[in-house]
Amino acid sequence: MVNQYYSTKQLSLIEMKTPKEIFRDLRNYLAGQLVGATRDEILLDEILKCLFCKLYIEMGLASVPGSHLNTEEFSLFIKDIFLKIKKDFPDIYEPQSKIILNDRAIGKIIFDCSFSMIDSRTDVIGDVFEVFVGSESKSRSGQFFTPRSVTDLLVEALAPQPEECIIDPACGAGGFLNSVVRYWLNQDIDRSEITDIIKENLFGIDKDAYLANLAKLHISLLTGGHPNILCGDSLALKDNLPVVQDKLDRGGFDVVFANPPFGSRIVAADTDVLHKFKLARKWKYYSDLGKWLPTNDIKIRVPPQVLFVERCLSLLKEGGRMGIILPESLLSNKSYRYIVQYLLEKTKIKAVIGMPEALFKTSGKGGTHTKTCILIAEKTNCNLKTNYKIFMAEAKWCGQDSRARNISKNDLPEIKENLINASNNSSWKESHLGFSIDSETIKTNVLCPRYYDPGVSGSLKSLEKTHDLFVFGELIDRGIIKVATGDELGKMAYGTGDIPFIRTSDISNWELKADPKHGVSREIFESMRVKQDVRMNDILMVKDGTYLIGTCAIVTEYDLEIVYQSHLYKIRVLPNKIDLNPFLLLAVLSSPIVHRQIKSKQFTQDIIDSLGERLHELVLPIPKSGELRDEITEMVKTVIKDRVEARELAKKARLAVAGL
Repeated sequence: MVNQYYSTKQLSLIEMKTPKEIFRDLRNYLAGQLVGATRDEILLDEILKCLFCKLYIEMGLASVPGSHLNTEEFSLFIKDIFLKIKKDFPDIYEPQSKIILNDRAIGKIIFDCSFSMIDSRTDVIGDVFEVFVGSESKSRSGQFFTPRSVTDLLVEALAPQPEECIIDPACGAGGFLNSVVRYWLNQDIDRSEITDIIKENLFGIDKDAYLANLAKLHISLLTGGHPNILCGDSLALKDNLPVVQDKLDRGGFDVVFANPPFGSRIVAADTDVLHKFKLARKWKYYSDLGKWLPTNDIKIRVPPQVLFVERCLSLLKEGGRMGIILPESLLSNKSYRYIVQYLLEKTKIKAVIGMPEALFKTSGKGGTHTKTCILIAEKTNCNLKTNYKIFMAEAKWCGQDSRARNISKNDLPEIKENLINASNNSSWKESHLGFSIDSETIKTNVLCPRYYDPGVSGSLKSLEKTHDLFVFGELIDRGIIKVATGDELGKMAYGTGDIPFIRTSDISNWELKADPKHGVSREIFESMRVKQDVRMNDILMVKDGTYLIGTCAIVTEYDLEIVYQSHLYKIRVLPNKIDLNPFLLLAVLSSPIVHRQIKSKQFTQDIIDSLGERLHELVLPIPKSGELRDEITEMVKTVIKDRVEARELAKKARLAVAGL
């Protein structure tokens, strides 16, 4: 085809661009030029049709045209190839399907996509998905496209072999399955051999027909083959999935990958389906047995991520391997402790990796800030008393920021290297990017890695010679500290008077900075006075939130008439024999080592983080030196006195201006 689009210089600039940059340019071009189709999903379909034709040319399934073709002739040539593709892939394209792009757009796409689809070591189809469906369809009914860095990490960790049966029961657009294929290609397995393998051993299910079709396209474009991508309900596993049932009748799958939809508002299954799941029942804790047991009562609504834990395990054969992405709350919240017990009983946990909140954030307002974890496990009836090693890591960076912009900071490559070393029993330098714990040290069925931060125990151990280490809960039991929480009044109470209603945002730098807009009436204050029992030198500490958890302030003589909310602890130091006073405790609670513990123990509860009962687990380092304790106490007293006096003086100045 004669180059009717670019000069030689422009063509060389295109060749320097990455596939993702090329797709961004094409998206902008098509959105501005294509009449009657501007939605990203439609534009994506057209791009994929052209890329399929390009693949046929590269694979030698269509003759290469001469350079004499004009724009219209070249467009007809591409459309002829698409006619062949429709016949070869009736499971993807219906007979009436056609390329709706104009002649110039077809030529531009083929010319701009100068990269080789066969020889590319990157996932060019993943790039086009990310560009075209990243903004519009990246989250539908709790579904989020899994970043390639994560799918690659899990695939390399589980190392699926070509002879193994692999399934993703919530495959979306086929990210995990695509990583499996690329993993095999990188092992120099012949593409034609992989084409045969995927017919027998690669399976995906998604209840969204559009996403299931994208997954088929994804794998077909990568291999030229026909993967077993099915539109169906993995949780119901009804008759429309006979090929999956056949595999289960033969023992099950060797490897399961999943990033299931998650969200408490999603209706995951009807009542008939829920009765088939143990994890859909209400569970009860028996203290005499020290474990949870299922009852016969079915919950009305069960989050899909809960059911997918059980479904993924049911798909696996004994000794099979699972790599799944779950909300961190599922591995940490008290209300889900029975699920962790279920996992510990049914599997040997190989690894748990905490992901940053930015992982599933997309551009604009898309995506979610839900904190997730990667869980890798082997299906086995593991005796809870049998001790084994669990690899853990906590990623702070994942290659993108909270606005989905690419950044250089990415902990995942180092975590992947450490995980592989751990799997091979090789040595590595332990840090938050990779450390091991004994399974028998799992406490209260909490599995999230930051709870076991190795730096905390090391820092506390280094203080043993100079500090007494007191566990917060033990100080409560000994009557040295007393803890209470506040109350919620509702927005109707705001602005009814001048009595400060103290919220989490009103605590800063050891001070109470009451927002006058949230004052309540004296009547409300008097009704709460006895219950709340606020006294001078009580410490208020943020219990729930995100960034403010652990922030403290001390009640002064000017703060006695307040009401404090339920998201705050009120901590009171009682007369004691260990020489602990409120000012010393305030300094200790604000110390870096305690705040690091707080960070590791705050978990997502519904939509906000909470420290909750884990406050009792905090280890408080109190200096053994009486002289140092006195020095710290006096420093804190001086700071509080100076700040309060300055605050009250400023208040008087403001009132004086008004003549009050």
